[in-house]
Amino acid sequence: MRQFPHDFVWGVATSSYQIEGATDADGRGESIWDRFAATPGKIADGTNGNVACDHYHRWREDVELMRWMGLKAYRFSVAWPRVFPMGRGKVNTAGLDFYSRLVDGLLEVGIEPVVTLYHWDLPQALQDKGGWASRDTVSAFVEYADVMSQKLGDRVSRWITHNEPWCISILGYANGEHAPGIKDWGQALATAHHVLLSHGQAVPVIRANVPRAEVGVTLNLVPAEPASPSKEDHDACRSFDGGFNRWYLDPLYGKGYPRDVIDDHVAEGRLKSDTLPFVRQGDMADIAAPIDFLGVNYYNRGVIRSDRIPEAQNAPRTVHVSPEKTEMDWEVSPHGLTQLLVRLNQDYKPGRLYVTENGAAYGTTPDADGRVRDTKRVHYLRTHLEASLEAIKQGVPLKGYFAWSLLDNFEWAYGYQKRFGMVYVDYATQKRIPKDSAHLYRAVVAQNGLDVELAA
Repeated sequence: MRQFPHDFVWGVATSSYQIEGATDADGRGESIWDRFAATPGKIADGTNGNVACDHYHRWREDVELMRWMGLKAYRFSVAWPRVFPMGRGKVNTAGLDFYSRLVDGLLEVGIEPVVTLYHWDLPQALQDKGGWASRDTVSAFVEYADVMSQKLGDRVSRWITHNEPWCISILGYANGEHAPGIKDWGQALATAHHVLLSHGQAVPVIRANVPRAEVGVTLNLVPAEPASPSKEDHDACRSFDGGFNRWYLDPLYGKGYPRDVIDDHVAEGRLKSDTLPFVRQGDMADIAAPIDFLGVNYYNRGVIRSDRIPEAQNAPRTVHVSPEKTEMDWEVSPHGLTQLLVRLNQDYKPGRLYVTENGAAYGTTPDADGRVRDTKRVHYLRTHLEASLEAIKQGVPLKGYFAWSLLDNFEWAYGYQKRFGMVYVDYATQKRIPKDSAHLYRAVVAQNGLDVELAA
């Protein structure tokens, strides 16, 4: 039997802007994603999150879906502008009450609420004052974390400060693909620091409000391999791993920013010197505040080829990208998840680990009989659960798995073109249909093992 530990946490994950809709309901303020999505040309299909999955009004139906799946936990994010329409100052009680009702509804059916405080929907009012590139946003986040942990801390014990600082800083401020759509490396690096700093400063605040709290942060991480044994590919791989993974991991675990990556940024002209202008005395100690767990979002690995020499002058490739891809054009590489978890355990000794996101985009629609036979997602889910179990067998303290995502939803700059859900959403009618992957996950959770099959 390919069996998980009996106390393994089985969950799903979503985020507020991607599913809630109701962007102008009950006093919610504008977010950077409202502004970004309203800007022509920013979203591939010209859509927005104004309605999305209408989870704000249909949350009871979605909780019932989770209860049917037998889930033990639900990771959701709070929309900061629902609680503080202007980012700080006056609290919007109606927004707070929505999350309080959601938490109560989850607990009533035996599902643990796992709260992510920030999943990218910064109040636009704070962006107008500089956003995450401004140090003032750090204190605003800590105030927000204080209010949320006071309000929900009597019922919520597991807290995640941020989701994917790399995406917040690089996609939002370096290449402009995500809100707020800025292309400025100086702002991007300052943003990465301020997000990490706000995490570190929020940790003791949450703990003070919630004595039984487990506090962590979630990083999107990509295990990288050089495409060949050449020194150029090895150096490119080092640089990729440094900028994508170590730049966020090292400070969290008391190692500071990696010196080799600072040198890379100077060489590329992204920094004027090796003195980081946004770091103040005490910052690094704050960032390294001890946490109870690390959340890992895994989607694919990286096979890294140098672009510093002509292809013909480089060594022949010895590591090849698999032809099996998701509709995001991401390689399907379950073994990469095992490698990543083992590496994290060896290099950082983070204690408890959770896979806080793992999933795949496939556009499978209902057949004539109404069934959604998402065969590729079923395969993806099964093989990545096997990879998770293999990591546990290798001694990794992996304590839970949160599939991404419960519902098809607004996929950021792609709009509604990509479907990650285990539940199909007909956006015109808001009808929900559990896909075959949801049925598989339900069976795995019920048996807590992988020896389950689906009906043909």
